[in-house]
Amino acid sequence: MNYNPLLLPLLPCLPVSPSPRLPVFLSPRLPVSPSSCLPVSPSSCLPVFLSPRLRCLPVSPSPRLPVSLSPLLKMLTSTKNPLIKEIRKLQRPPHRHQEGLCLLEGKNLLEVAWQVNYPLHCLLATPEWQEKYPDLWAKLQQNAERVETVSHEVMKVIATTVNPDGIVASAPRQLNINIDPKNIKLGLVLETIQDPGNLGTIIRTSVGVGVGALWLSADSVDLDHPKVLRSSVGEWFKLPAKTEPDLVTHVNNYRHLGFQIVATTLTGNLTPQQIDFSQPTLILLGNESQGLSSDLSNLATHQVKIPLVNGVESLNVAIATAFLLAEYQRQLFKEGQRKL
Repeated sequence: MNYNPLLLPLLPCLPVSPSPRLPVFLSPRLPVSPSSCLPVSPSSCLPVFLSPRLRCLPVSPSPRLPVSLSPLLKMLTSTKNPLIKEIRKLQRPPHRHQEGLCLLEGKNLLEVAWQVNYPLHCLLATPEWQEKYPDLWAKLQQNAERVETVSHEVMKVIATTVNPDGIVASAPRQLNINIDPKNIKLGLVLETIQDPGNLGTIIRTSVGVGVGALWLSADSVDLDHPKVLRSSVGEWFKLPAKTEPDLVTHVNNYRHLGFQIVATTLTGNLTPQQIDFSQPTLILLGNESQGLSSDLSNLATHQVKIPLVNGVESLNVAIATAFLLAEYQRQLFKEGQRKL
């Protein structure tokens, strides 16, 4: 049986040879797909040479795509691609600030982003990642303005981890967050926190305990630093947090609203167990090495010191935060306000 190529648009399907030895030649400039079924455009501009021993060749409904082949043909493989260059620049704070975008990386972070319906600017993943997580890949595309498949080499360039799992997205930064003091029972105020891993851990712990909001000084690490996001293991999306340009004024305003201000210092005269956390409270925590500035600590209504032994003077700021939040949680359980 012979088919006239000019009649191809009129045929709902054309047979394709089941034998791997009989290739289908669609165009001398297009590689042969390994698929046993190649979608073809209803355009008659491409000559089609078919064998009489054919099975089925479905016709594509799109007149704009002469031949729909594997997504591998559309894969971004050059690290010099303009889009890849722009995504890579987001690893640096100045470019994130300029573009108003941040980087989300890894399955855990992107899965939570989908759960909270967080918008994505550009979504990029390797073919292997798409094949491994087809359901999540389909969901994420619904929230993305642009979607691209990239090679392993490109993924290594745009990812910030040594061994990326295969997916990265750019997304709008959270800048204009409104935090109502009426909804805050406990808030954290962090001054000059430099380590992104510590900040991410603090965010994760805060969500787990039920902290209402977090404020960060302007000279701290970015709230949306890639490592902060990864260290929070996706909890970053669940905590209202913002960078506050003037923490002193901010804390003073909350003090006037009736909040007790608890500062952690090396000279504190109270232990965390002596603080009544049933009152609306802000906890102030300072730099890992220098602690709180005097401007902030002087605003405190209570100054606490975590009791330590064996000559240990201070704790890592993330550990100190967890210690204080554990006492807050203990009091809630004791009062019956929280149950397992």
